[in-house]
Amino acid sequence: MKTALTIAGSDSCGGAGIQADIKTMTANGVYAMSAVTALTAQNTTGVTGIMEVTPEFLQEQLTDVIEDIWPDAVKIGMVSSSGLIDVIADTIERYQLKNVVVDPVMVATSGAKLISDGAVTALKERLIPKAAVITPNIPETEVLSGRKIASAEDMVTAAQAISEQYGCAVLCKGGHSLNDANDLLYRNGGYQWFQGQRIDNPNTHGTGCTLSSAIASNLAKGMELDEAVACAKRYISGALAAMLDLGKGSGPMNHAYAINVNY
Repeated sequence: MKTALTIAGSDSCGGAGIQADIKTMTANGVYAMSAVTALTAQNTTGVTGIMEVTPEFLQEQLTDVIEDIWPDAVKIGMVSSSGLIDVIADTIERYQLKNVVVDPVMVATSGAKLISDGAVTALKERLIPKAAVITPNIPETEVLSGRKIASAEDMVTAAQAISEQYGCAVLCKGGHSLNDANDLLYRNGGYQWFQGQRIDNPNTHGTGCTLSSAIASNLAKGMELDEAVACAKRYISGALAAMLDLGKGSGPMNHAYAINVNY
């Protein structure tokens, strides 16, 4: 069985972060492992508290996992401090980890910054160049490229700038009132659009975590990147279309929509 490691924060309500990653990886047929970067107290209406782990404890988690069960792919989610980013980057280098998918969580949908300037710098300098693919949303693509995005053409130009600067593939996610649910994959000097199905479901908590984890799962299974993205988008569309409705805010998706339990 292929394996995937998620390095991210814990979401106590289970819709995003480590919990969403593990559900997604399991549903996509790989064995999931985790290294927790932070604990959060949150629900579908918001986050009330964050407790970050120390760099030393993150290193201990990573070492214990990797030296026992080798990860065929790695997904990296929100990492809020440069010290933790350095630990992750050093570990990728030390073990020569492959199929690294970075979801560069920096900017909320509202445009609010989620991590410090120092962490943004460390993310750019240490993690993104080690990624096989990164999955920024439009505000994050703007931060990484230094360009304003107001059209599909702008998405291409910005993704090209990031790919050329950092040497990785870029999946620029649509949405944010631009280009519906269509995503742009730019790599090796060319690009491909992945058309998305706009699903009228307000419960979208954890969509970014889920997409990047599904891509990592597919890469772990040996898919080429374009196939991995296409399959991941089909999976997330199915999870949204299941119309799970939990919580008082923007609720989670049904990650297990395709799993039939019959014991």
